Amino acid sequence: MRRKELLICFKSTLLSLLLSSFSFSCLASEEDKFMPLPSGAIKLNGYFENDIQNSIEHWNKSALPYHKFVEFFRTGRAQFALGEMWGKGVRSGCMFYRYTSDPELKAILKKTVYDLLSTQQSNGSISCVKEDKQPDGVGGDLWERKYVLLGLDEYYENVDKDPLVIESMRKQADCIISQIGESPKVSITELGWSPNHIESTTLLEPFMRLYKLTKEQKYLDFAKYIVEVSGGSKGYNIFQQAHDNVPPHKMGGPYPKAYEMMSLFEGLVEYYRVTGNSYYKDSFINLYNNIKENEITIIGNGGGDQPYHPAVAGEGWDNTALEQTNPNITRMMETCVGVTWMKLCSQILRLTGDPSTVDEIEKYIYNGLIGAMKPSGDGFSYVNLLNGNKVTNEGWGWTFDGFPVTCCNLNGQMGLAYIPYISAMQSKDGPVINLYNGAEIKTLTPKNKELHMTVKSQFPISEKIQLDVNPEEKELFTIKLRIPKWSKNTVVKVNGKRQNAIAGKYLDIKREWKKGDKITLSFDMTCYLIDAPKGSNEKGNNFKALVAGPIVLARDENIDSNYNKPVEIKCDKNRIVKIKRVNPSLKSTRIEYEVPTSDGKIRMSDYSSVNCWDGSHICTWLPIK
Repeated sequence: MRRKELLICFKSTLLSLLLSSFSFSCLASEEDKFMPLPSGAIKLNGYFENDIQNSIEHWNKSALPYHKFVEFFRTGRAQFALGEMWGKGVRSGCMFYRYTSDPELKAILKKTVYDLLSTQQSNGSISCVKEDKQPDGVGGDLWERKYVLLGLDEYYENVDKDPLVIESMRKQADCIISQIGESPKVSITELGWSPNHIESTTLLEPFMRLYKLTKEQKYLDFAKYIVEVSGGSKGYNIFQQAHDNVPPHKMGGPYPKAYEMMSLFEGLVEYYRVTGNSYYKDSFINLYNNIKENEITIIGNGGGDQPYHPAVAGEGWDNTALEQTNPNITRMMETCVGVTWMKLCSQILRLTGDPSTVDEIEKYIYNGLIGAMKPSGDGFSYVNLLNGNKVTNEGWGWTFDGFPVTCCNLNGQMGLAYIPYISAMQSKDGPVINLYNGAEIKTLTPKNKELHMTVKSQFPISEKIQLDVNPEEKELFTIKLRIPKWSKNTVVKVNGKRQNAIAGKYLDIKREWKKGDKITLSFDMTCYLIDAPKGSNEKGNNFKALVAGPIVLARDENIDSNYNKPVEIKCDKNRIVKIKRVNPSLKSTRIEYEVPTSDGKIRMSDYSSVNCWDGSHICTWLPIK
């Protein structure tokens, strides 16, 4: 190469390096397509509201031993990662407060936040580990500190913008930066209990949140270290794997832990929002699509223990969409996985406006989420099964005076708290309706005028919905209605005039809205018979299931002693089954149907209603004659 060419090449390289060094000073941030409504802007009624209030009253305001969670930071822990409990419990409480503005809940949260702040050590850390033993790897110290930061962030954002809280978060983050990083500091991927230490790199999310609150460059620099230096896991660049469309169950080598992986990628969405680096957008969009296609089961959750990763004990990606009828699976669909999937979907929804994310959320909340909830409201199942023992309270956690607390019954409430958060949103053009439960919505038009909308609905018990639109003044704006992918023939009318609705898309209705305008919707909740996926175990192939709209049907041992006997479901050539809604046999059942078979009619209910907490069983994938 000639001297002139070498000089040009050198200048080009130098320019690239300079641009790279300036990239964090001149960030090309990405704006969200949809924004959450302000605190208190929506009030649900009907299907989910009882579940939300049941959880708040019997879990967040009564059952949770907040003070004992704090004691782990004051006196140490007897088991790895127990320090996550405080952040998880407080996080859901803060999101519930965002929804309810309940003063009693606020008082409980404030008391435990100040209790926690009293444990801050002289180096700034709030940790279950004393300063001279930090950072603790196998004990999950960084994972625990992550949840402390997230809990405090939710409190600061949604409950009380107390300067003591943000100051504590700064000190904690500064302590982490002083301990973790490139040599001579300790590498983040050398710390953690798992083989690839992915749980430690999930600090990405709270650091990005802290950067957004403070705009302090050092927090973004640490996030850059996690993403662009560590690669997210020991021995594997997990962001590159996602970018290259590696299937989720093959990511991260021996430990494709589903919950932690999605938690990390929640942070990556926040990182992309600030940096605008399209490489990372491709990474999390590819991961989302691959999880949706390869991992999510009929009830909207994922993860299993066979045949790929038995050592992960049912909490890792396991090609679960294909393997969900594998009879060897004994642990499946951790509640932590389902809730974090829901949260990742909501992140991508806000960023991109992709309606498929709401299809995924809807499938999970109507089936897997409330199907994992204790009827008493004080907890959630650790894992769920589709056939047999549906729920279990056995799993990682701790028992406080005889009361078991697991990671999953701490996370389930966060899923409930996200339902009002994503039910209705706002775009720059007007309101966005994502879910169709009964609700009162108060928001603003694009011209900042008051807008009151009422969703009159018994969905999914009824397929008919009415949306009353009442703006303060006449105004031209757009209402976006999500048309579910499962509703092949949706009828939408505005003041009686038919609109063109397409399944799996948003219907944009732009017009001059005035008081008294009405939108009516009628969804197609046809029931279909579907075949079991053909997984690696041939014994799992001879099953079928019934789905009506977003609702998965199941046989319940509580009302049918033949719940698991082989049947032949009657259907037409299009796999349509003519089911009939009937009065429920049990008070606790939400929806019950008569289903035709070759031997007469059987009763099936919605998956979520089947109560197996007292030892009865469920049959969702029906064995076929």
